[in-house]
Amino acid sequence: MSEVPGADSSGTAESASPVRVGVLSFHNSKETKAILNAVRALGHEPVWLREENTRSWIEAGDLRFDPDVDVVANRLLMTKAAQPLDDIGIATGYAASRPVLNPPAVVVRALHKYGAAATLTAAGIRVPDAYIAFSNRTINEGNRLTSEKAVHKSAIGTNGDRMAVIDAGDVVAPHIARRRAFIQEFIDTGAERPFDVRAYVVGDRVVGAMKRYAPSDEWRTNVAVGGEVEDFTDDLPEEAARFAREAADALDLDYAGVDLLCRDGEWYVLEVNTTAGFKGLFEATGVSPAPYIAALAIERGGGRVDPDRVASLAAVLDDSVPECKPSLDPEPEASTTIGYTERVTVSAGQRAIEVIGKSDTGARRTSIDLDVAAEIGAGPIVDTVRVKSGSRTGRQKRPLVEIDLKIGNRWRTVTASIENRNHMTYPVLLGRDILDGYHVDITRREREE
Repeated sequence: MSEVPGADSSGTAESASPVRVGVLSFHNSKETKAILNAVRALGHEPVWLREENTRSWIEAGDLRFDPDVDVVANRLLMTKAAQPLDDIGIATGYAASRPVLNPPAVVVRALHKYGAAATLTAAGIRVPDAYIAFSNRTINEGNRLTSEKAVHKSAIGTNGDRMAVIDAGDVVAPHIARRRAFIQEFIDTGAERPFDVRAYVVGDRVVGAMKRYAPSDEWRTNVAVGGEVEDFTDDLPEEAARFAREAADALDLDYAGVDLLCRDGEWYVLEVNTTAGFKGLFEATGVSPAPYIAALAIERGGGRVDPDRVASLAAVLDDSVPECKPSLDPEPEASTTIGYTERVTVSAGQRAIEVIGKSDTGARRTSIDLDVAAEIGAGPIVDTVRVKSGSRTGRQKRPLVEIDLKIGNRWRTVTASIENRNHMTYPVLLGRDILDGYHVDITRREREE
């Protein structure tokens, strides 16, 4: 292994201070964890910028951040965010005074699939023919596509969600799940088993590529829908690799997953994904993009890394929970006593309201009333659960949402079930998921006003 002059075995130059690399990510993805762990393994300081610990303010003409960082890697999942414009604003604050990999203005340009295709077309990069219109009449009467089949897809989306293959004469809507949709030419490669190619670009290089095969009775190749993967890094033709690099460059992306397809010897760029996952890529190739992204961030922040060390780390996908993950609220030094009923504050982002909650150590999960959930703007639904109701026969299916709940001066985030509690005295039931660390005094009750 070659080393940078004056560097220790971790690849950090002794004469240089460690770079504080912030990864801006409000979710718990494997990719986020892997990038943070790679920063640490390269001898620098990772900082997970989450809702629990991140804040900023303007004071006497100075822009300040806590925690402060030297550089930011943007991993915000805009396609899944409840309030994407709010998240873009947060990333914009950092970009005003810090280097940001995949800065917000760039992500916005790449986020809209038709808009991104238009940018790639203007840059001379081959993409499938496409058509977009904004009313039921114009999208059906003005279709300019000549292919027999097309793909009806959301202009903003991920994991192939709700895409459908349509025939030339099919009637389609200008929206899918309240988001604008468009029609894209269906590229038929003639392959017995449909596949496309995902190339992962970091900086000016393709760090890995894979074929993604559609599962049986499915045309979509996304890993999220069960697609199988196969290493294609060494077999990736130079034209395809060049297209992938040029696509990322045309959109000014520092890292991206570029989806490609070949028909009759000509390569097309299907999509460019700003926060592409790489679990499937590692499964296929044995290469993790995380150390390459970490190295690019460190260098952008003024630090140095050993390329051999980066390549060595890329052979492992370390997605363990990093030490730098912040807690929502410090754990109490001693058990806190609360009453059988307690005044609590519940919030889900839109509003925070005070209600009386009842402690129930026999309930595994916290639950909230349907009206309370609506008032605080709880959602989206993250899952469902079947529970046995004490007041009704049989098992009830209830939606689950993440809420923030404050008891005393401590906030906790829990995944609560929603139920109609109008026939019950208390709108919130505090289960063991929130009562852990508290002592319940059943003789103490909150006075209701």
